[in-house]
Amino acid sequence: MATEIRVPKIAASATKASIGRWFKRVGDPVSLDEPLVEIETDGTTVEMTAPATGVLSEILLTDGKTVTGGTLLGTITEYGSGIKTPGAR
Repeated sequence: MATEIRVPKIAASATKASIGRWFKRVGDPVSLDEPLVEIETDGTTVEMTAPATGVLSEILLTDGKTVTGGTLLGTITEYGSGIKTPGAR
């Protein structure tokens, strides 16, 4: 099962947001509430945390891309769903 990673609702005072940087790469294991990606808005940087435990299976938008609230950034797949972590055989 996959869990979507979406940009949370952005404050009404912020006109735009962008992806600062990803802390993980595709294939990396992630834990629930672990910092995953930075979102930058009008001078403020917020760390988004992982909404589930598993493997970061997809990154759809990379550093510097402009986003809005609700934008799909990527997915986390449960362990045992066919995604291998680095070093797995």
